[in-house]
Amino acid sequence: MPEIKPRKTLFNPELRRRGIYVLPNLFTTAALFCGFFAIVQAMKGSFELAAVAIFIAMVLDGLDGRVARLTRTQSAFGAEYDSLSDMVSFGVAPALVTYAWALKDMGRLGWIAAFIYCAGAALRLARFNTTLEVTDKRYFQGLPSPAAAALVAGFVWVMIDKEIAGADVRWIACALVIFAGITMVTNVRFYSFKDINLRRSVPFIFIVGIALAFAVVSYDTPVALFGLFVVYALSGYVLALIRIARRKSVSKTL
Repeated sequence: MPEIKPRKTLFNPELRRRGIYVLPNLFTTAALFCGFFAIVQAMKGSFELAAVAIFIAMVLDGLDGRVARLTRTQSAFGAEYDSLSDMVSFGVAPALVTYAWALKDMGRLGWIAAFIYCAGAALRLARFNTTLEVTDKRYFQGLPSPAAAALVAGFVWVMIDKEIAGADVRWIACALVIFAGITMVTNVRFYSFKDINLRRSVPFIFIVGIALAFAVVSYDTPVALFGLFVVYALSGYVLALIRIARRKSVSKTL
């Protein structure tokens, strides 16, 4: 008589013993907390704190995956948990913060713009999860949701730092939110920086550049960070135009 193996159910002791890796999920939980904290602060009217919390969530989100790879604690649970955390921190939180700060007085257009961003983040994360194994690791297809969140939150942070009211720039905020939401679901490619090897030796001038970058960020942090992500958000379109121009030049020579 053949041996009957136990079914793998939620009540199987074998599955219960596997557990969950603490270290990478700790960073993911911290990022989720920052996203939730940003929403709470926006409800209280503390929009600068909300914007800063989104940036902190972005840093933590960048660390959880690297920690998982370095410690060999990658798991399917961690990947799904990370996506859900990203949806809160980089999808819902930026949309609600911007809506409460500048878009709520625009009526229907305001919440539609916020929804376009939120839906764009959800679709971007869903597409990323389903095409992870077939896409070029060097590039992201569409603007990454953390970068889109930094673009939107950075604008809020800069305006508050310069003492500009949200109502005075609500049309710019509306256009920026829609731009970020649509860019997340386009086929425009953005460099992922995943092929950079931090263990490789670099020229001395590279270290000097890093020191200068820290100095610039320290001088005016909101403007420097916002400018950085504006450049990144536009870089995909610039590279796409360069590729189109090259194709046209090649076709003419043929």
